[in-house]
Amino acid sequence: MGNLMLFYVGAVLFCNGLWILGKIEDRELAIIDFFVGGLGVIVCIHAAITGDQLFAAQIFLFAFTYLWVALNRFLGVDGRGLGWFCLFVAVSAMPMGVWQLFTCGGKLWPFWLAINWISWAVLWFLFWVLLALQKEKIGTFVGWLTLIQGIYTAWIPGWLLLTGVMK
Repeated sequence: MGNLMLFYVGAVLFCNGLWILGKIEDRELAIIDFFVGGLGVIVCIHAAITGDQLFAAQIFLFAFTYLWVALNRFLGVDGRGLGWFCLFVAVSAMPMGVWQLFTCGGKLWPFWLAINWISWAVLWFLFWVLLALQKEKIGTFVGWLTLIQGIYTAWIPGWLLLTGVMK
């Protein structure tokens, strides 16, 4: 189920990047965020039931973020609370990336996953700066980075894993 989740994380990051760039309306964006956040909750519950607590905790970082974004779009709030949660995600994701980097054993997928976690940590840190600190000047950069990361950290590897090209 993780491969399925990864594929849709690509979609939601891509769309959220477009939203930050002003190309998608608030309530319309909420649809993909609710969908992927909900999928994440299902994946997390399945992982927790089958005993993979670490994977569940990792995916909940994404699921809660997307559900929070969706709710913010309907509630019309400024996102500062979400921004502070994004700092928590960034601080949680960085050690995951570093740990994965040192334990990948030179294998392609674990190395790519390490780079992804580090990339996500940087992105969520920038969400904190944009939302909690309200530094709107970085909005265009964060929008493009979100869109690009959606492609290389999730959409492409998700597709490669779902199709069996990468294992």
